[in-house]
Amino acid sequence: MGKFRGWHIVAGIAAMVLTGILGNSMGLNNTAAFMSSCVAFVAVSMWMDSRISLRRRERARETAREADGAAAADDAASAPDRQLEAERPKREGRGT
Repeated sequence: MGKFRGWHIVAGIAAMVLTGILGNSMGLNNTAAFMSSCVAFVAVSMWMDSRISLRRRERARETAREADGAAAADDAASAPDRQLEAERPKREGRGT
């Protein structure tokens, strides 16, 4: 079985249950407790989703940086006499 990717949903449900219990213990009626639970679910699940996405983006950047570093090292070793100037455009028109 693959990685579980629904942690933001699990955290939202846990926040919803906790908020419902706290709301009932504070004396809120059922409608108010349910509404506050829904707000807690949305807030916590969106926060967790953003944190997970941020962590994945950072990991992808690190992987890309490592791959670029390895590719640059391979290019430098295989073509030491390569020109490091900008290429001239191969189109005709104004400015050429």
